[in-house]
Amino acid sequence: MAGVLIDPTRAPVAFGRRAVPQLFEELQRPETGRRRRALASLCDLVHDPERLYQTVNGGFLEQLKVLLTDEDPSLRAKTCDLLHLLTAHSVGRQALLSSSLLPPLSQLLDDCSSSCRRNVHRVLNRLAQLPAGADALLTLVPKLMLKLREEEEEEVQVLLLSTLSCCSRLDALPALASDGISLLQRKLSHRSTNIRREAAAAMMALSVPEDGKRQVCEEAILPVLVDLLQDEDVEVQANAAGVIMYTVVITTGKQQCLDLDVVPVLLHLASKKKEEEEEEDVERRRRRKALVMYSLRALTALAEAPDGRRLLLEQLPLLMERSEAAEEDRDIRRAALTAIRVVTWTP
Repeated sequence: MAGVLIDPTRAPVAFGRRAVPQLFEELQRPETGRRRRALASLCDLVHDPERLYQTVNGGFLEQLKVLLTDEDPSLRAKTCDLLHLLTAHSVGRQALLSSSLLPPLSQLLDDCSSSCRRNVHRVLNRLAQLPAGADALLTLVPKLMLKLREEEEEEVQVLLLSTLSCCSRLDALPALASDGISLLQRKLSHRSTNIRREAAAAMMALSVPEDGKRQVCEEAILPVLVDLLQDEDVEVQANAAGVIMYTVVITTGKQQCLDLDVVPVLLHLASKKKEEEEEEDVERRRRRKALVMYSLRALTALAEAPDGRRLLLEQLPLLMERSEAAEEDRDIRRAALTAIRVVTWTP
């Protein structure tokens, strides 16, 4: 009879609902190898939603706290990997936010193990997707900004930028106070599309407050953003248009954009042919819609300046086409009509 094959990197797993408690018992053992194998088996188990709920709701989460400070870097990294798997579900994110694990977890941002740091950023990014998670991470924003300055690995930079974006949409002031605008500016021209996309998204969040708009103008970031309007990635374009949309609310932003001759570029983006959009998949159409909406709103704000109104009056048929097409998206038609009202307004 053939022998039973046992994976030496995994701990034996009990049957049914006994599996999770038994593996957490193994985590109490002093032997590093046994704890490592138990963690590996737990990571396998929590892919099953029933076992994940049992882990979260059975009072086991707090037992991981000691492992986050274990002297063995592989145990710390694997514990963060387990937390990353648990936070794939909202119940896991809520449980982690309610636990005492966030302080020791945040300490691992300085861990000597790159895999541990990467897993920490994965966990924090998932937490930040919840408003409560973003709120809990606001105190970490200065440290995250420092890490962004130091980090070289692309995946970690993308995670950092995404986390900062989520936090800044809730409250942009901590990032603005941490030199966020100038730091993000360096990422806008990165060779990685993913980094450019997330950096522009974070910049959009920072450009919502008055101070953010002012800093975008003072740091001469608008020329970079205008270049990004012609990026190969639609979401990079949309995020760049979003920053411009917020920045042209103030007079300095309007003037700088007009000096950069941004009106023709925005008009081109806002007047993309409907038949071209229909050839795209659903997700790309969603991103394209955001790009068109941001472009139309930016044009509306620019029309409040005499030079902007003059330029747009010359191109009024393009806006009319967007507003009159029966098959046009309702939100886009409404935004185009608003732009037309501002452009054609007479005192």
